[in-house]
This record gives sequence, C-alpha cells and structure tokens, in this order.
Amino acid sequence: MTRFFVLSADPFYRACMAHIDATWRQAARDGKPLRVRVGTAKARTLEQNARFHALCDDLAQSGLPWAGKPRTADAWKVLLVSGHAQATKAGADMVPGLEGEFVNVRESTASMSATRLSSLIEYAEAFCAAHNITTEAA
Repeated sequence: MTRFFVLSADPFYRACMAHIDATWRQAARDGKPLRVRVGTAKARTLEQNARFHALCDDLAQSGLPWAGKPRTADAWKVLLVSGHAQATKAGADMVPGLEGEFVNVRESTASMSATRLSSLIEYAEAFCAAHNITTEAA
C-alpha cells in the first residue's frame, strides 16, 4: 500500500512517522524492504484552487444545514479541510481560542501540494455526492 504525506505541519509529520514506524516493523517481520521517498511537493494549480472553491460555493448555495443551519462557502471550506484532515489521519489541533472558544488550527489550503489538494477535492466531491449536492462540474 502506498501512502503520501505532505509535511506542512507537525501533525502531518507525526502521522507520517507513525505510519513509517508501523509499516517498517511489519515489512521487517516479512523480510521485505520498505522504500521511503522524500522530496519537495509540487505546488497546487490555479485550476485545483478554483475547483475546490467552486465546491465550497456549491455547498453554500445548496442550503444544506450543518449543525442546525446553512453554512457559507467559507464555513464549508473550514469543515471540508478539517474533515479531510481527520479522514486522512492527519488529525485536528483543537486549541482554546483567545476568548475561551475552541479553534481547529487547521492546515492551510494555500500551502497544500497538488497531490494533497487533489485529495481534498476528491473528499469534497464525495461529500457532495453523498449529500446529493449538484456541483458545477456535474
């Protein structure tokens, strides 16, 4: 099984190292070498950026309620990035905010690689399909 990690923040680094550790141990028991490739991630494209923001707009325009009320495109962006981080085992970094609220200090889409943003777009498209949201590409 091939996994890709973009190490743009500490939680992603920790998830990567945990995966390497677990995978290496199993590979060693099986007598198989483990290949790890390290390189600089390719930047996301403008087309990817436009597609992801269009999906956020589609969700907002659909009126789908989340936690009891319809959400804006900006709110859907936060929800999708947070959900994607959980789904890809990157986790969440929930911290107390400046006024006592809780904040998810999330991954920035601006710093995502093309591969990572592609994964986020697939996640968003699957979410839309699961909730019968028509997207502009449909």
